[in-house]
Amino acid sequence: MQDYGTAWRILRPTSITDQIYIKANRIRSIEEKGITKVGEGIVPEFIGIINYSIMGLIQLQLGPGNDTPQDEVLRLYQNYFHKAKELMLAKNHDYDEAWRSMRITSYTDLILMKIYRTKQIEALSGNTLVSEGIDANYMDMINYSVFALIKLEFGE
Repeated sequence: MQDYGTAWRILRPTSITDQIYIKANRIRSIEEKGITKVGEGIVPEFIGIINYSIMGLIQLQLGPGNDTPQDEVLRLYQNYFHKAKELMLAKNHDYDEAWRSMRITSYTDLILMKIYRTKQIEALSGNTLVSEGIDANYMDMINYSVFALIKLEFGE
């Protein structure tokens, strides 16, 4: 927000999902090609997925607009960040840290799968019969990105 303010608040959740897709697709492209012609690697893209996912959660709550004060947007951002962390810790407990044995490429694939699920739910106007909603998919994308960043930073 320091550089751009809350300009992203104008985006519809579907546009945010598309932005997450662009980042995940770029990660997969770099993973498969082994090189990047743009100086940035995959770390900034995983960070971008986290940020856009939190933005998506905010947009689901507030809807698109650009009249929300920055301090309120920051409060909402921090709130969703903490909720995602709590969910990650709970799932980490239940799954016995299985993420530690996964490959980073698997996180990328899972994020892409969550994006396709989200797009399908968006096509259904958010209506699901038994599946979790768009918000749960955004939360999962945050957590997969955090796991990838941990492994990229600290290794196996």
